[in-house]
Amino acid sequence: MTYRLYYWPEIPGRGEFVRLALEDAGAEYVDVARTPAKKGGGVPAILRVLDGELGALPPFAPPVLFDPDGELVIAQTAAILDHLASRHRALAGGGDHARRVGALQLQLTIADLVSEAHDTHHPISVALTYEEQKAESARRAASFVRERAPKFLAYFEDVLARGGGEHLVGARFGYVELSIAHVLDGLAYAFPRGFASWRASIPGLLALRDRTWARPRIAAYLASPRRLAFSEAGIFRHYPELDR
Repeated sequence: MTYRLYYWPEIPGRGEFVRLALEDAGAEYVDVARTPAKKGGGVPAILRVLDGELGALPPFAPPVLFDPDGELVIAQTAAILDHLASRHRALAGGGDHARRVGALQLQLTIADLVSEAHDTHHPISVALTYEEQKAESARRAASFVRERAPKFLAYFEDVLARGGGEHLVGARFGYVELSIAHVLDGLAYAFPRGFASWRASIPGLLALRDRTWARPRIAAYLASPRRLAFSEAGIFRHYPELDR
C-alpha cells in the first residue's frame, strides 16, 4: 500500500507534520507535488485534487492524504494524523481510544500554535504581502514572543511533566512527539532570540525533541533531501525585526 500526499512542493508547511509521521512509521508514500508535472505531479496535481479529482468530500486546502486502502481522501493535518495512528500502531502512543483522543486534542492545540506563529507575519490578510502589513506584524509578533508562545510552551511542558517526562500521551511514542519537535525547530528558526529566552522554561520539551530526532528513521529523513528547509515562504519565517 502506497499513500499519496498532496502538499506544496517547496515548503515544509503543514504537510511536514504528515511527512514526519509517514517517515517514522516506515510507510510507503509519494509526495505527489514533488514529482514532475509531466508525470502527473507538481502543483497542478494539488489543484486537481482541490477541484475534486479524487471524489468523496472535496478538501478545502492541502495537506491531503489519499489512502488506497478504502480509497479514503483525508484533509486537515490533525485528521490525517489521527487516521495514520489508526493504521500504524507506532504512531498511536499506545493505541487505545483514550490515548487517541488525547493525542488529537494535543495536535489541535499544536495547530492553534502554528496558526498564531503564521499570523505574526500575516496578521491582516494572507492576500497581502508581509511588507504590506509590517506595522501590524510587529505588534502581533511582540505579543506572540512575550505572551502567546511562552503560554503554549508552558502548557506542553506541563503536560509532559504530568505524564512522567518521557511522552506527551501515555507511555509510548506517538505522532504528537514528532509534531512538537517540528514546531520547536520552526520557532527556533523564526524567533531565535525569543527561543533563547524560552529555553530555560522548557527543558523537558527540548529533551523530548532530541530523543525524537534521534529515532533511526527520523534521523535518516532529516539527513536526506526529502527534508525541506525553513524559509521566508512558509509558516515559520525569520524576520529579525519581529524577533524582539
